[in-house]
Amino acid sequence: MSTLDATRVELGLLVLYLNKAEARDKICRAIQYGSKFLSNGEPGTAQNVDKSTSLARKVFRLFKFVNDLHALISPTPQGTPLPLTLLGKSKNALLSTFLFLDQFVWLGRSGIIQNKERTDLIARISLYCWLGSSVCTTLVELGEIGRLSGSMKKLEKELKSTNKYDNEQYRTKLKKSNERTLALIKAGMDIVVAVGLLQLAPKKVTPRVTGAFGFVSSLISCYQLLPAPTKSKTS
Repeated sequence: MSTLDATRVELGLLVLYLNKAEARDKICRAIQYGSKFLSNGEPGTAQNVDKSTSLARKVFRLFKFVNDLHALISPTPQGTPLPLTLLGKSKNALLSTFLFLDQFVWLGRSGIIQNKERTDLIARISLYCWLGSSVCTTLVELGEIGRLSGSMKKLEKELKSTNKYDNEQYRTKLKKSNERTLALIKAGMDIVVAVGLLQLAPKKVTPRVTGAFGFVSSLISCYQLLPAPTKSKTS
């Protein structure tokens, strides 16, 4: 494959990536929380960017609650322990509620519905739902990582005489474990962000801390949405 062909393929992947509404939302999220980190809650250009980007992001999330509503009523994979199933369904229910209420927050913040007190109340309830879904996600990822770790140790015993990294099944489990570890880190950061937005610990989780955790969490989300790399053949 020539350099031009390789560049064309890479640009094609970038176009596919940027065509995703979810990817654009996460890029805007990184801008939002990066601005929050810079402003530290003080009035100015950075805070204006934070607020305007936050409002713009809500458009990307219109009717997005349907995704988690569908996951809520869909059957779970066979063999999933009941506690993890309940936690997963709780996460879907809370996240779907957050996204549903967030639409009314957008209507209020954009001036379509003129009732500031009610908008602020709905916004706070929706953030508590997001906080709850992030806690559930953290617990689910911990449980799944534990399950993967157990199955990997069992497989290691079976592959004592060979190189475990040459085994496709082991590599697949290791990849899943790494993906879930990254998701666990992101969920933990999102909990801090939610606590900051709700001002549950204003002295410890300041706007700058909230912005820093939100920015890193957004970068992780952007990475998770990257398309799978294509294997190029050199001639």
